[in-house]
Formats: sequence, structure tokens, C-alpha cells
Amino acid sequence: MSGLPPGRTASLSDVVVVGGGAAGLSLAYELAGGPLSVTVVEAPDGGPRPPERTWCYWDDGSHSVEEAESASWSRLRVHGADGAAVTVDPGPLRYRMLRSTPFERLVHERLARSPGGRVLRATAGEVRGVPGGAEVRCTEPDGRVLALRARHVFDSRPLPALPPARTHLLQHFRGRYVRTAGERFDPAVAGLMDFRVPQPARGLAFGYVLPLTTRQALVEYTEFSRAPLSTAAYEAALDRYCREVLRLDAYSVDTVEQGVIPMTDARFPRRVGPAHFRIGTAGGATRPATGYTFSAVRRQARAIAAGLREGRALVPPPHGRRARAMDAVLLRALDAGRVDGPEFFVRLFRRTPPRRLLRFLDGATAPWEDVAVGLGCPVGPMLRTALELPLLSRHSPLPAAPPPPPAASPRGEESDR
Repeated sequence: MSGLPPGRTASLSDVVVVGGGAAGLSLAYELAGGPLSVTVVEAPDGGPRPPERTWCYWDDGSHSVEEAESASWSRLRVHGADGAAVTVDPGPLRYRMLRSTPFERLVHERLARSPGGRVLRATAGEVRGVPGGAEVRCTEPDGRVLALRARHVFDSRPLPALPPARTHLLQHFRGRYVRTAGERFDPAVAGLMDFRVPQPARGLAFGYVLPLTTRQALVEYTEFSRAPLSTAAYEAALDRYCREVLRLDAYSVDTVEQGVIPMTDARFPRRVGPAHFRIGTAGGATRPATGYTFSAVRRQARAIAAGLREGRALVPPPHGRRARAMDAVLLRALDAGRVDGPEFFVRLFRRTPPRRLLRFLDGATAPWEDVAVGLGCPVGPMLRTALELPLLSRHSPLPAAPPPPPAASPRGEESDR
């Protein structure tokens, strides 16, 4: 390839995927074994490479990756601040958990069996347009610089800064994989939101319990608010939740995870250049009002792969306009303190048929279903917020807090559930 600085080499693929998180791996999973050559660029071991992450989503089995699943649950439970529980069965949908390590292994095996598939451990740098595609400048662990050229580049790396928005909230959390001496958990029920914890002045806080066995579970403390907590504050909240709410006696902690997910009505550009696209959280896949990402990146990956097989390069919007508009209203209402967050979500689970609720949270409901769900919400505060939104200007978020320590592990894309 001409035009490269001395000492550089170049490689040509149909597709280069930058980043081996949920979005990058999902796209590689859909493309592996097909007619297109695919190179996935992942960070080398150590340094910027993230630790193991947990991703959760709901699915009826038609698009699940059961080979890499750690667990799944047929029932979901929400606890109100008063302790009253709402348990629902959304069958045939199940709530599913993936850990990043087995999913990564599955995708790497598919790529290894594909004549045009490969994984490159390198630090990706600048992406620039070149005739016929784009070029990704990478630095390999030994310091060599490699220029990867491709017809299309799909980039899942986190943005250096969030785009301007009317509301900037964060979903931030710390969790423990705990092991108890006695049988303390029900492996059939996932505890999505437990509001029996002290609530912040704005936003909301809840516990999150995903049982793996009767004696093992992921237990998290989560907040929707403007700024993350210190590690000491998360630990104190987890201690209180495990001791006073779950009433766990002696238990051991196998591993911990911690992360921050943006919850914002910002607009995320999905096309950076003629052949350079953003996917995952960087491409707006995180659902603004819930923080869930994995379902959206899987849908997005299937759509991208189908388009490429037909000769079209596109990244469809992960969420429809109606869903984004409703999320913008809820985020603003939560941030302004106009709605009681715990009461809002408990009412949603109590009054909405389970399958419709999960489709609503996934942005897959029809307009009449959205109206039916909306009538169960606090109409006055939500209507006032909807009328106010067009008058608000978009602004950049305040300077971000220091990133989580290296042991931190986001739950969704390079950030979800």
C-alpha cells in the first residue's frame, strides 16, 4: 500500500471492528462465517483492557447466545420502598446474563473458523478516511505501528466527552458476587429493582440481585443521579443492603464490579466519516431511561450485518424517535424531582402486563400500547415536563468525576446491563 510512513505495514479487510466490548463482539458474531473478511481490534492484556464485565438482557430465545450464558430467570421481582413485592412472569421472555469472558471466547472461536476472520491485540488510535474506505492506526504490544485499511470501520470505543443534552444523569453502581453459607437466594427470580434503600434527593437508588444458585448471587447497589459515589460510599451502601435488607449473615465476596452508564437525551452521531461508523454506547445504543444496552447492540449488529451482506453500510438508530422522546421526558422529570422514581417504576411493574412492559422498556411497543402504559404514570408532572422540554437548551455535561478504579467493570456496552 502506497503512502504509508516508513516502518508501517498495512492490511486490508472488508470490515474492521474497533473494540471488543458488547457492541464489537456482537457485530463480529453476526459477521463471522459470512462472505466478508473481519478484523476485530481489541486492547492488549493489561493497560487499557477492561476486566470481565456482566451484560444482561431479555429475549425469547430466538436471538440468545445460550452457549455463553451464565444464568437466566423466568420471573422478575421489584420491591417498593414499603417492602411490598411485585413478581411477574414475562414468558416466553427470560432475563439473561452473559459474562464477557465466555462471550468473547465464543466470538473468537467463530472468527478462528472463518477464513476471513481474525483478532488483533493492539491499541487503536486515529481513524481517517482513505480512498475506498478508512484506515485505523494501531500500536501493537511490541511497539510496532500497523495501519489497518478496510472498506468499513465500526468503532465502539467510548466517546471522549458526551454530546450536549438537556438532561445528563448517570446510572452508577458497584456490585459483589457473593457466596453464602446457607441457601439464601431463589435462582428462579431476578431482583431487578429493590427500593428498600435510602433514596437520594434527586433521582433514585435501588438494590439489584441476580441469583446464580441458592448460595451465590450478584448483589449490586445502583443510583440514577448526577454524579458517581466514592468506592467507600458504595461499599457502605452495599454493606447496609446486604445486612439490613437481604439479611445475609456471613458471606464471602468472589469478585466485584463497578461502572458508570450515561443516561442522557443527547444525540449520538452514528456516522463519523464516509466509511467510519460508531456503534454501541458511542452510537447511542444505551436506552436513556434505563441504561440497558445489550439488547440494542445485538439488534444493531444484526441490522448492520444484514445491510453489509446486501452491499449497504448503515448503522440504524438503536431506539425509535418515540422511545427517545418518552425517555427524555422521564429523565427530565426524575432530574427535576417531579416524579417519585421508586413509585414510578413499581407502578409500571404493577399495572402493566409483563410482556408488554418488557417490550415497552425495549422500545418495541405500538403507539396505542405506549398510551396505555403512559396512563398509568403520573400524568400531570409528565405532561408539564413534556411541555417544558422544547424550551430547554442543550448543554455539555459538567466535568466528569475520576473514572472507576481498574477493578471496575461496566455492565452494558463499554458500559450495561
